[in-house]
Amino acid sequence: MKIICVDDEELVLQLTVSLCKELPEVEDVQGFGKAKDALKYLKTNPADIALLDIDMPDMNGILLAKRIKEINNHIAIIFVTGYSQYAVEAFNIRANGYLLKPISKTRLKEEIAYISQEKKEKPSRIRIRTFGNFDLLVDGENVHFGRSKAKELFAYLVDRQGYGVKRSEAFAVLWEDRLYDRSMQKQFDVIVRSMKDTLSEYGIEDIFETKSGLMRIDVNKVDCDFYRFLQGDVDAINSYRGEYMNSYSWAEMTEAFMTNSVQKQ
Repeated sequence: MKIICVDDEELVLQLTVSLCKELPEVEDVQGFGKAKDALKYLKTNPADIALLDIDMPDMNGILLAKRIKEINNHIAIIFVTGYSQYAVEAFNIRANGYLLKPISKTRLKEEIAYISQEKKEKPSRIRIRTFGNFDLLVDGENVHFGRSKAKELFAYLVDRQGYGVKRSEAFAVLWEDRLYDRSMQKQFDVIVRSMKDTLSEYGIEDIFETKSGLMRIDVNKVDCDFYRFLQGDVDAINSYRGEYMNSYSWAEMTEAFMTNSVQKQ
């Protein structure tokens, strides 16, 4: 379980981080005194839980929670505050927990244990296998893409872990030796459309998003062995055998990273 803590009061922040580190199920804790620093961190680092102070000067915790959900809707939010009047507003944005200061280790442990159990009880109907060959499954059925390049594009978006990808970047990965000229731009449009049609056919078109010219998949709607590996899931780590998306040469860098990570343990 990976946690971030955000509080503008340094002593309170240190205490919250310290309490989190004492819990055996917590593998990593990062503390931030400013909301903007927390948001910057989350853009490139996964987290399972965010412990947020509500009353902060630069950005209050309610707004921060909304911004965090825009980055990763899967992160559980626990508000930490000295003011109980915020409780109703907190739960209106579907917060997972609410702790009053001063935080006790017992209450913190209860909240984190509840969230951990809740996550285990809600398996996704969309599964992605990356160890060995790449496969996308919906309700246990293997998804068949109309074009191999469409499947490869989706695989690359999975590899990018939900971060936005430019069309030109994705093209360069799919066609390493071709120029991104008008003709190939049209060809790429065909591939994107084919991928979207396949996702729509299986009723999972909302997993693919385009915003500000960037393509991404919503990682919060899938169960992926690669993502669980990155989150430190023991079962995922043990099931990795040094093979990742075998069919794609561009996946070798990620494969090397994963293999190196296992060897260091």
